[in-house]
Amino acid sequence: MGIRVVVADDQEAVRRGMRRMLEAQGDIVVVGEAADGRAALRVVRETRPDVALVDIRMPHLDGLEVTRQLADPDAEFPVKVVIVTTFDLDEYVYPALRYGASGFLLKRSGPALLVEAVRAAVAGDSLISPSVTVRLLRQVTGPRARSVAQPLEPLTPRETEIAGKVAEGLTNADIAALLFISPGTVKTHVAAVQRKLGVRNRVGIAVKAWELGYAG
Repeated sequence: MGIRVVVADDQEAVRRGMRRMLEAQGDIVVVGEAADGRAALRVVRETRPDVALVDIRMPHLDGLEVTRQLADPDAEFPVKVVIVTTFDLDEYVYPALRYGASGFLLKRSGPALLVEAVRAAVAGDSLISPSVTVRLLRQVTGPRARSVAQPLEPLTPRETEIAGKVAEGLTNADIAALLFISPGTVKTHVAAVQRKLGVRNRVGIAVKAWELGYAG
């Protein structure tokens, strides 16, 4: 059936629009919709999709709590979550990423980024709207940045380098070409970095890398 997606948004027109954009690709099928957070959890558990597209502001349970429950690796059926919202406020971006979201898109980003975010999540990568990335980097590198927990284990020089490239938005293939190593080797390093930094995915690596000064 291709990539299975659930769309959770309290506006029917938005859900209908996302379904149309995604299913136009041919390899993506929307297997369920939800108009509130509780319904989103129920529909996801019933359909077990590959990706859940989740709005931040929904009745009953907001998108952050939905993300926390669905993206938790200890959940019964962990699901990749991509936040799709009108709001790029710091109080939404940080918790969403720390709860394990595989992407954070603004609704105005357009169909191409939406489709790319779904495919990236399935591949274990991540995609963040460019304007959100700018806000994120300003936050973690600016004067209001908080004290940062150090890695669980020290990174090797190569792992530090690769973490920095992930934070700059490069894919495994990009990093492999830049460093003259195989994509498989990059994937191995990325997995080690993820474990040592104590994060859930590439978005978490990017956040920690900027916080720790590995990028830029």
